[in-house]
Amino acid sequence: MTHELPALPYELDALSPYISKETMEFHYGKHHQAYVDKMNAAIDGTELGGKPMSDVIAAARGNNPGLFNNAAQSWNHAFYWHSLSPDGGAPSGELAAKIDAAFGSLDALKEQLKSRGAGHFASGWVWLAEKNGVLSIEETHDGDTLADSAFNPLLTIDVWEHAYYLDHQNKRPAYLDAVVDGKLNWGFASDNFTRGTAWVYPS
Repeated sequence: MTHELPALPYELDALSPYISKETMEFHYGKHHQAYVDKMNAAIDGTELGGKPMSDVIAAARGNNPGLFNNAAQSWNHAFYWHSLSPDGGAPSGELAAKIDAAFGSLDALKEQLKSRGAGHFASGWVWLAEKNGVLSIEETHDGDTLADSAFNPLLTIDVWEHAYYLDHQNKRPAYLDAVVDGKLNWGFASDNFTRGTAWVYPS
């Protein structure tokens, strides 16, 4: 199995001006593509060559840092693209109730996502996740992922500089304000919550 760079669920300029077409051309077209290419090269001809990406991540964790980083970053980025939406929206139903129970309100959750994202040192990811029916905000550093963890990831926000530098320079909070307030894909989060298991990388 050769893993492909999955198609975006929207056009390259759909998140502009908060995430520009130029950023997407570099972030999706070059960074994400490079992670996928390096992972495929590393597993070609091995027993992992025919495995789903989640299996590659789990097998490489702690054993093969180079492969792990490229596989985890491939998964994280694909999940991130789906975590965003040009239309934004708001959570509803059971997910909305769980957000109120865990954080007090959607606005409180948004403020915590922004705060955790702004305070995350150096590169990494901030996640809205679920475990045993309880929602939490989790952080992973550098290329780490929740794909093979005990948590069920619902949404993620990329806080690597290449996610925002062309549009916001070093102003990570400005990027977080734009994404959290209007570009999170709550329908995707609800689907992940309802399914109850980690999202599967498109093959």
